[in-house]
Amino acid sequence: MAETEVTRTYLEMTRPEQLRSVALDRRSRVEHAKGCTVPFFRFLYREVGQRYHWHDRLVWSDDQCRARLAAPGIQLWVLYVEGTPAGYFELERHADTSVEIVYFGLMPDFVGRGLGKQMLSAAVARSWEMGASRVWLHTCTQDNPAALPNYLARGFAPFKTETFTVPAPVAHVGPTPPPA
Repeated sequence: MAETEVTRTYLEMTRPEQLRSVALDRRSRVEHAKGCTVPFFRFLYREVGQRYHWHDRLVWSDDQCRARLAAPGIQLWVLYVEGTPAGYFELERHADTSVEIVYFGLMPDFVGRGLGKQMLSAAVARSWEMGASRVWLHTCTQDNPAALPNYLARGFAPFKTETFTVPAPVAHVGPTPPPA
């Protein structure tokens, strides 16, 4: 089986003033999805992550999804552009008081419009509002090529990298299967 080499980069911000923020434009808003339903949670994860090989949560049961959404220290935020879901981010406050941006991404139709820098600015601001001692995340070479430059431009600094191999993606031929 063919394999692909992947490099994962961990980045952090240790002080709020490191954020080089970009404000949301007037058509956009970020909302805390406090009562997020399991189908909407799955929709966000699937639609944002499908091009980047996100798959670990696709096999979660409804109970696993509900438990994650209800867990202390977990917040899910949705970016809307003119009323349409355009992306989301998931924050997790850890026991050491750091806040991790666990998932972050845009719907395919909204990529390339400058919304990533706006949403990342909001994600970092919400993280500091949660009382973070530091804000951190990771990205990899399978993510959107604009991800790492965006993180660096907003003020994140790398603190660790690792390289590993994964099975090479298999090209899908034929119609898209219906959602599970």
